[in-house]
Amino acid sequence: MNEDERVWRKVPDAAAYFAIPRSRMYSLIQQGVLPAVRVGQRSIRVDVREVARVLKENHQIVRK
Repeated sequence: MNEDERVWRKVPDAAAYFAIPRSRMYSLIQQGVLPAVRVGQRSIRVDVREVARVLKENHQIVRK
């Protein structure tokens, strides 16, 4: 997939796809960790590849 083939999703859709809370995704955007674009006045979109990259870089392993 090259730069022109980005896959943009609305935040709720991307959050559901990656099984993380929407609030967490909005928090990552607010912190500047996850790049996003605003479409119109209310819709925010994220690139699926960027979400995957951020989650991979910031993952935490939980052990019992």
